[in-house]
Formats: sequence, structure tokens, C-alpha cells
Amino acid sequence: MVVANEKVVSVIYELRLNGPQGEIVEALSDDSPLTFLYGNGGILPKFEENIGGLGVGDDFRFDIPTKEAYGEINQDAIVSVPISVFEINGAIDEKMLAIGNKIPMQDASGNKLTGIVQEVSSDVVKMDFNHPLAGNSLHFSGKVTDIRDATEEELMHGHLGGCSGCGGGCGDHNGGCC
Repeated sequence: MVVANEKVVSVIYELRLNGPQGEIVEALSDDSPLTFLYGNGGILPKFEENIGGLGVGDDFRFDIPTKEAYGEINQDAIVSVPISVFEINGAIDEKMLAIGNKIPMQDASGNKLTGIVQEVSSDVVKMDFNHPLAGNSLHFSGKVTDIRDATEEELMHGHLGGCSGCGGGCGDHNGGCC
């Protein structure tokens, strides 16, 4: 069996920024592989492209250029947010606003975002809403550890975990999650 659409694939890898000698930002081992439904859009397209056709035990090593990974740093995604947004019961939690802290937020349209605190002043918090790996090329080296056919439920829901993977108890068994 090889990595292809409608297969559940498990891989282990080491991810480095900007080449094979770059900083290691993630390392997955046999006891905690990445397992996903191949071809369903849940993984970087270039990652899938590079492992397509491999079999269990096959090694891989490839780079994904910045523009095909998480893109360049978008300066428009670095914004100053009024500090009052972070008030809870009239007080600011200074621990929450520590430099480098990741804060889950949402925009005016209700889209969930994660911002990284860059600076804090008396009236604003400078936050970066770029993906944490934006501005970097990615270097993967690893191995395919398992491949199996996806179940009907996994195919119906488009991911692993069936209904529990979309928040549990969605009640929609006619081709999608809630």
C-alpha cells in the first residue's frame, strides 16, 4: 500500500527552519506520529505532494519554500490592539500579556485567530497574527510509519475521529460535520 487519497497516513519527522542545518521546531517520534487523512486538505499541499506514492518504511527529505509553506511575513497582520480589549472585570492580566505569549482571539467577523504579543504599552498591545512559521522555508526529514484505508466514517467527515473530531455529537450523518 502507498500514500494516496483516501488513505490514513502516519509519519514521523523532524522539521527545521530554512534548510537541513536550521533550527529544529518540531520532532515527532514513533510514540507520537502525525496521523492524517491524505488528500483532504488538512496538511500543507506541498507536504502531501512530497510524500505521495511512498510506502511504509520509506524515508523522505524535502524542502518547502516559504511561499508554498506559510508565506512571507505580512506586515498588515501585525497590529496594535487597544489594551482595553484585554480587560477582565476592569483589570489587565499582566501574565496574559507577557511578550511572546500566544492569545486566542477572534476578528470582527468571528474568525478565530491566534496573536503573539510583541510589545505592551500603557494603551496598546502590539500583536502578530501571522502564522508562527511565516517567513521561513521548511525542511522535513522523516519516514512513513503506517498506511491504512480510511473508514467510511472518516471519509464522510473528511477527517479522523468521526463526529467526535468535529466537536462531538453533531448529528449530521449526511455527508458533513456541523
